[in-house]
Amino acid sequence: MQTVSFSQSGLTALPPLALYIHFPWCVRKCPYCDFNSHAVKDGIPEQRYIDALITDLESNLPQVWGRSVSSIFMGGGTPSLFSAASMDRLLEAIRARIKLNPDAEITLEANPGTFEIEKFAGYRAAGINRLSIGIQSFNATHLSALGRIHNRDEALRAIEIAAQHFDNFNLDLMYALPKQTLAEAEADIDQAIACGSTHLSAYHLTLEPNTLFHRYPPALPDDDLAADMQEMIEAKLAAAGFGHYETSAFYKQHPSKDHRSQHNLNYWQFGDYLGIGAGAHGKISFHDKIIRQARFKQPTEYLAKMAMGSAIQSEEIIEKSALPFEFMLNTLRLTGGFPIALFTERTGLPMSKVVYEIERACTEGLLERDLHHVRPTLKGQRFLNVLMERFLPD
Repeated sequence: MQTVSFSQSGLTALPPLALYIHFPWCVRKCPYCDFNSHAVKDGIPEQRYIDALITDLESNLPQVWGRSVSSIFMGGGTPSLFSAASMDRLLEAIRARIKLNPDAEITLEANPGTFEIEKFAGYRAAGINRLSIGIQSFNATHLSALGRIHNRDEALRAIEIAAQHFDNFNLDLMYALPKQTLAEAEADIDQAIACGSTHLSAYHLTLEPNTLFHRYPPALPDDDLAADMQEMIEAKLAAAGFGHYETSAFYKQHPSKDHRSQHNLNYWQFGDYLGIGAGAHGKISFHDKIIRQARFKQPTEYLAKMAMGSAIQSEEIIEKSALPFEFMLNTLRLTGGFPIALFTERTGLPMSKVVYEIERACTEGLLERDLHHVRPTLKGQRFLNVLMERFLPD
């Protein structure tokens, strides 16, 4: 690849590259979910979809030629609806077409209602080395309100199976659920800690547009109670040896193993990711530009477009004026913030572009900085949207 000087383009080095693969089907659409997921009606065209994913990757190799992949994340929907044999075929095809780092983190999202011992042993044998399990709650009432297809016993059984085959797995939990009490939220986090996972994600339930909950809002805890739940979760996890490294993410601290989600960490550090599959998004840096891509969302349309050679619905260059906000939108989710040098490294812009905004946020008590780092204060973490607004382009 031809080298372009810093003065001509801004970027002197390309960031790490990850691969995101979207699986759009699920057993049932949950009322809070705004992801690109579609309830299975007449079965899943499993082999046809795997073929399309392989073609999707092949057709986009020129954009990432010569670069290695540091992590793979299979998200959805419910990827664990697919067989271990299909995942094995997909991963073999990926390895044959692009350089995958020997220590690459390969994550599969799974829901407890889809756990079978043989299937998950097959996933591990295929090379998947991390699971992210969508528990959401261990409380029967709350699971029902969230539209989940599993119960408490199935959740615990899923975790038991995961622990047999994976030494690195995440549990997804939600809090501030309909009519949830502080004691109920505490019981959920206590149970999650007792399960021995290496990573926990604790998300505040929000009513997203285009969801059933947005059209018919349930009764949710007020802001004060939700804040109490958040503080309780942070305190409980800290006492249990979990580090809090991102707004909603906690990892089990270990002297020789880094249990942070390497794939998500790449997002939050404004790294690159190629997205394949229905509705997948991607961000790819070149020496002279940074682009975003999006695939067609409807599975049938995605498959039809891929049969014609490409399912990219949109591709655009990120304007330089928007890069500071895009960078901060990701990096300031990290409790440790970012090294000052990373701003220029990932955007190609001088730090002078954001000095005024950073100093203003420091004065407001939202940020703190030294000679090497910029990081959100506890106030900045609590009022993250206000902090992000400081970097919106004019």
